[in-house]
Amino acid sequence: MAITSSAKKANRVSKKRHIFNVRRKRVLGDTTKEVKKLIAAGKAVDAEKLLAKVHQAIDKAAKIGIIKPNAASRKKSRLIKAIRRIGK
Repeated sequence: MAITSSAKKANRVSKKRHIFNVRRKRVLGDTTKEVKKLIAAGKAVDAEKLLAKVHQAIDKAAKIGIIKPNAASRKKSRLIKAIRRIGK
């Protein structure tokens, strides 16, 4: 239990950030799953349409530190590679 006022404030801030991070991570996971389902179904055109939305979610997650920059780059690269593979 926080005793000092600064510790109480830090606890409040931590809770707010946690909620925001969980929300951002959920958006990241949901959009990635949507694209992966489309890739598995062989729908390259639809997957490419959602790709911008996924890139945005990945970049925002990397920007605030939910995932590391190299992990973000790797995720984007692998999704593009998978879409190109089914497009041919």
